[in-house]
Amino acid sequence: MNLRGPADQRLLLVEQLQGPLEQRVAQEPMLLALDDLHWADPITLLALRSMTRDLASYPLVWMLARTSGSGDCPRLDCLFDVLERDGAIRITLEALDERAVADVVTDVLGAAPEPDVLALAGIADGNPFLLVDLLEKLKSEGVFQIADGHARMAACLPHAQAVTQERLQELSARTRYLLQCAAILGRSFSVKDLAEMLGQTTNGLLPMLEEATSAGIIEPAGEELTFRHDLLWQAVIGTIPIPVRRSLHHDAAEMLLKRGGSAVPAATHLIHGAGRGDTSALLGLDQAAREVLRSSPQTAADLALRALELSGSADPGWFGRAATAVDALTVIGRLSEAAELARAALGRAPPLHGPRLRCALAHILLLSGRPADAVSEAESLLAQQDIPDDLRGIAEWTMFWGLTCLNDFRKGRHRAEAVLADRERHADAAVVGALLLLARFAMVDGRIADSFAHLREALHITDRGTVEAIQRPYTRLILSLHYRAMREFDAADIAIQAAEEEINDLGLTVLAAQPALFRSVLNLGVGRLDDAAAEAQAGKMIAEELGTHGFIRVGLSMLAVVALRRGDLDAAVGHIERCQSIPAAPEMLFGSVWERWVMAAVADAQGDTGRAIEILHAIYTDEEERRWALLTTPLTAAWMTRLALAAANRPYAQAIVDTAEYLARNNPDFPVFAITFAHARGIFHQDPDALAAAADQPEPWARALVAEDLGVLWATTSGADASAKAVDSLDEALDGYERIGALWDVARVRARLRALGVRRRHWTQSQRPTFGWDSLTDTERAVAGLIARGMTNRQAAERMFLSHHTVSTHLRRMFSKLDIASRTELACIVTEECPELIKGAEA
Repeated sequence: MNLRGPADQRLLLVEQLQGPLEQRVAQEPMLLALDDLHWADPITLLALRSMTRDLASYPLVWMLARTSGSGDCPRLDCLFDVLERDGAIRITLEALDERAVADVVTDVLGAAPEPDVLALAGIADGNPFLLVDLLEKLKSEGVFQIADGHARMAACLPHAQAVTQERLQELSARTRYLLQCAAILGRSFSVKDLAEMLGQTTNGLLPMLEEATSAGIIEPAGEELTFRHDLLWQAVIGTIPIPVRRSLHHDAAEMLLKRGGSAVPAATHLIHGAGRGDTSALLGLDQAAREVLRSSPQTAADLALRALELSGSADPGWFGRAATAVDALTVIGRLSEAAELARAALGRAPPLHGPRLRCALAHILLLSGRPADAVSEAESLLAQQDIPDDLRGIAEWTMFWGLTCLNDFRKGRHRAEAVLADRERHADAAVVGALLLLARFAMVDGRIADSFAHLREALHITDRGTVEAIQRPYTRLILSLHYRAMREFDAADIAIQAAEEEINDLGLTVLAAQPALFRSVLNLGVGRLDDAAAEAQAGKMIAEELGTHGFIRVGLSMLAVVALRRGDLDAAVGHIERCQSIPAAPEMLFGSVWERWVMAAVADAQGDTGRAIEILHAIYTDEEERRWALLTTPLTAAWMTRLALAAANRPYAQAIVDTAEYLARNNPDFPVFAITFAHARGIFHQDPDALAAAADQPEPWARALVAEDLGVLWATTSGADASAKAVDSLDEALDGYERIGALWDVARVRARLRALGVRRRHWTQSQRPTFGWDSLTDTERAVAGLIARGMTNRQAAERMFLSHHTVSTHLRRMFSKLDIASRTELACIVTEECPELIKGAEA
């Protein structure tokens, strides 16, 4: 843990690292070796998981090394297991045996080692890196004598002994003491800090520093001095008994804290030097944790948890430390640990500290997919009269958002209106929460313009930076859903990008899965099924790593929809079954309406119309639920009307049509509702004119659906040209479905055409082979063309308005279909099979 570095924004740093790395590896093959992964934090491990997948198409070899038995082993084990399943080769290294050590010495020195050389080599304990490094350093200093094919130790061994405690004994006592204090400060250290710790002037240290430098133990490194090798530093540390070492760390921490200012430079010493009940050290840890909580929540969690370990049960500062640790653990996505600690603290918290912990627990429950429990906790806290204003604001935001997740607007509406009526008495967090709830209520009430107005006002307040960082992205995420529902796809994409930038900039790891999931929904709307699946898979993977179960459900429901459209019913059923097995509510920004629609669509595809109707019973019978369903995805109106008619339940169908009409009548500025109403009315009344009026659907799947419905209607209509019109409409539907890869719908329309005596044999996506160039989709070919031109994944993503996750998914799929393993092979295939993809760029 480097506490001297700049503020830690891991998500942002990962984003900034991946771009240059991709640019570099696009120019030439690379080996990227990462050692000591056992020290990596969870976000670094998550980044490695993502980057190994995203950069899989490049000539990049990853070499990841770790030790066992230290660090975050469960997460690290999971990463290595996943990489192994993806084709990585796992190699477990044992310590070198005596014969292997002798072979390494012979290889490095070019001569067989004598016993004295082998004894020296034993210092490395069979570690090949340390052994080679040691031998090369000593060889460069002339320590070995090579004669007659044998290597012996020389008489004078200055650097060989420098790595041992014996050599340190040859130094003067004052120099040994200086080096011991220097080693406590770190491998690199400031001469000023060393002088202050020893209570001497810099001038007084010169003889000892000269002796240590002449002995080859330390050397200059910029503005500081440094031990020449990690072995030397560790050898000096090893001469200090552990109790003395702890005391020296304590002294170093006190020295740094007395200077005032930031406590972060002292944090490492506090971690190693503080003892139980050490008040000044604990206060320093508290200060350091608070300082880095916003900029580096992972470091804040480490500091606060260490402070808790050192605190006695009666320490009055224990509860503040617990609250800081809970906040930090929440932001970095370690929700189960945060909840466990919060509950343990609440079990014995005095009245003064209870509100902050209860507020934190409510937020954890919200993020964990348990909005009802979150609302209960928040309401319990708000019932108290003496909680601080800032906590009251956060609790009100949590309550409002929890009620929004539950679509329980009756309960929250009056309270939200009361907050807005008396804004001066409420924190901005409470005002934003109230606006978000009222925005969703206005949507459910069918007042779309009012909903957008509330969201824009909430965004204005949020952008002032007066609400908690973790609350900021939600307004833009809701805006993206609203824009998508209105079929304003570009505006929705811009809102998602802005929210993603906030999440990265603020280090909100716990929300890291959301941008991909929102883009998945957006891609489904514009008919890019492959992209929708790629983003859903990416978001689900991040959610699984973080344990945010509600987001996992969203990813699975999206994958179920895509699988159903592609005609893979078994996969769709599997996704739904796994979704239902996860003990969490559907994630807050999507809600149960979306998930119920997906489940019903799968049930209907299985031929169980009655089960589908049963799943959607609450929507058919409740006006608010119907409005929300039709707003969440407007094309639901036509689908639910058709489903109800198939079940011979005209009252249910009539209810859907009436709701669609209500939304169209009350929102003339949003044409999507008029189109939706026309589609539902055309199905209900078997009205070809109404269906024709609905043909201008902004969604490609919805356009094909309208054409299919019109074709079905003409096929059952008598008249000279009715059959021809039916074929024309069904051909249009077939073409639309084929363009987006909706194979389930393609098969159904082909069956309808066959019933009319028409067999279409032109080349279609459903006839594509499994492997080879002809197996690639249009999107995959477009990606292949851009890659063949020399673009990186990110450049191709920007050109095609995709995310780099989506492009990398396309490339993995293409590599499998084409049985290749490099971008160069892909470029050769593009040149041979479809040169116009490259010539188009040269023209």
